[in-house]
Amino acid sequence: MQKTLPQSMNLPIQLHSGSQVDDAIMAEQDKLVVVRFGLGSNSSCASTDELLCSIAEDVAGIATINLVDTLEVPDFNKMYELKESCTLMFFYRNKEISIDVGGTGLYRRIDWTCVERQDMAELVESVYRAARKGRSSVASSVVFKVS
Repeated sequence: MQKTLPQSMNLPIQLHSGSQVDDAIMAEQDKLVVVRFGLGSNSSCASTDELLCSIAEDVAGIATINLVDTLEVPDFNKMYELKESCTLMFFYRNKEISIDVGGTGLYRRIDWTCVERQDMAELVESVYRAARKGRSSVASSVVFKVS
């Protein structure tokens, strides 16, 4: 029997087509759009999904979280150079937001294995604050493996 989740839960949204991804990125005008591109069957990606689920309610007022399986929706693999099994990207008002994590330089995406819940929530919040101010990049003290 499938468990029914409360309506108030702001869980990540699984997107199943290129047009759904485009709509999610282009339609949101007030919140940060977080997109996890990757292979949902990969253990690293599954851990990332759990982490994103754990912060979804905390960041619901400032961000929407979307999950995209790159095998099911390969439309963006070439455009965003998605080669890793798990990649996180941020968009605000249809613009990519680059991130400087730990002084390593600007990157348009984060390819990673694991991060703490609080670090992820702080990263989402700092990216949102910078994007709202019109910045296309943000410096973060949170350190990730990047590409």
